[in-house]
Amino acid sequence: TITVDEPAPGLKTIFSFIFPDQKSGKVELQYQHDYAGISTSIGLTASPIVNFSGVLGNNLVSVGSDVSFDTSTGDFIKYNAGLNVTHADLIASLTLNDKGDTLNASYYHVVSPLTNTAVGAELSHTFSTNENILTIGTQHALDPITLLKARVNNYGRASALVQHDWSPKARFSLVGEVDTAAIDKSAKVGLAVALKP
Repeated sequence: TITVDEPAPGLKTIFSFIFPDQKSGKVELQYQHDYAGISTSIGLTASPIVNFSGVLGNNLVSVGSDVSFDTSTGDFIKYNAGLNVTHADLIASLTLNDKGDTLNASYYHVVSPLTNTAVGAELSHTFSTNENILTIGTQHALDPITLLKARVNNYGRASALVQHDWSPKARFSLVGEVDTAAIDKSAKVGLAVALKP
């Protein structure tokens, strides 16, 4: 990867490839401003894929998009768009994904900053299957180093997480998931330990 930082104010140029994969090469241009960010890349092949993403906004409202075009087929292989509203204690967003097939609306509200207590919900609608998924979740800090999270969706899948920081460089997480619609099946349980150098 070769990066040329600030050939012009706010601009960054990146050339990258993986040796010996000749098709992995691409050139990317990034532009950042106080109220805008734009990134575009093109593959270094005979029929490249061209990517464009950009966001405009401020501390309160932002809008963005992400588009990929395959020059070999002449088709858009990806296009997504999103709108985000942020306030002191809430975040709300609306996104259109999967080439316009999935619409997601989400809301996250901080109830108590002292205990890191928050509630959230996400509604996802898939146009091709006319399927709706509603997920509701919450989180609460028992103390500064232990966090509990839980969520459930309209299909009856419930999950919970306990996250504990043993030290600033070690985190222990225990997670479980159960399908309440098929309670006779085994629940899933996971354990993770993350260590920082």
